[in-house]
Formats: sequence, structure tokens, C-alpha cells
Amino acid sequence: MGLPDYIRQLRAHVGHDLLWLPSVSAVVTNAEGALLLGKRADDGQWSLISGFVEPGEQPATAVVREVEEETGVRVAPERLTSVISHPHTYPNGDRCEYLNLGFRCRLLGGTARVNDDESEAVGWFPLDRLPDLDPQARLVLARALGPDTDVWYLPAGDDWRDWTATTPQDARSGSA
Repeated sequence: MGLPDYIRQLRAHVGHDLLWLPSVSAVVTNAEGALLLGKRADDGQWSLISGFVEPGEQPATAVVREVEEETGVRVAPERLTSVISHPHTYPNGDRCEYLNLGFRCRLLGGTARVNDDESEAVGWFPLDRLPDLDPQARLVLARALGPDTDVWYLPAGDDWRDWTATTPQDARSGSA
């Protein structure tokens, strides 16, 4: 789908200045335990399937829509797993601060494929052979696949950059 019209209209007024935006990320695994990822067209990086929550749209609806739009895969959200605010600067200079809601999703069907212009590639990756993912994606992944079923959020006063996750079983060096 690309950039929603409402973001395009905001950018016409604010240029590259910071926008505060709601977003969702999907953690989807198949029967073999492999993780669904997309290689972003804007920066060439592998990432969890993510996107904007549009005005009037519920976050669970947005995560279902984003996964199908970007990959052709149908999912059902099982649970909200994380709430993280994080900055992102796009290659064109647009700056955003995302309030990201991470969802653990159940695979319903479909064949993973590049389904829009937002991805260069889509694929399933064994958890022990993931491509390089940004710190925010690793943290969402760790919270979604970890043993804790409570929704996780950053403790008051903490900075998201102080939290790391290198594997799905690892949420923070020392504590979580």
C-alpha cells in the first residue's frame, strides 16, 4: 500500500519534522517454527512485518491488514506482547517516533510472497538463522516468543536503547 494519504498530507505541512505515529508489528511463525520476515524496500533491511495503524482502525485489525498486504499471509492476532516507543529516520530524512504494539499472531494460511511495493523480499527464517534485525525488532520478537504471557512495556523512566534482545529467549541483559 505504501504511505497512507493522511501521512502524505501531514508531511506536506511538516516536511521531515518528527511525527508521532501508532504502529503494529507481527510475530508470525509457521508449523516448523520459522519466523515470517520482510526485506524493506526503503532501506533494504530485514524486519518484522509492521505498519501504521490508520485513523479509525483498531490495532488488531491493522496487524492483520499489514501482514496480508505485505506478504499475502493471513493471520489472527493471539495476544498483545509489547508496547514500545522508538524513533525511526527514513532514508529520505522523514523522522517518526512510533508507539509500536507488538502482536503474537497465529498463521491461518496463504503463501508468503512479496505482495506490495513495501518489500523487496519475504521469507520464513529458522529462529537460529535470523538475518540482522534492528534492536527494536529483536526486542518485540523476544517478548512475543518468550515464556512470559503478560504484555510487556518499558518501565517508567527507562530508555528503549538500554534494553537489548539478541535471541527470542533473551529480553534484557541481566533482567526482564
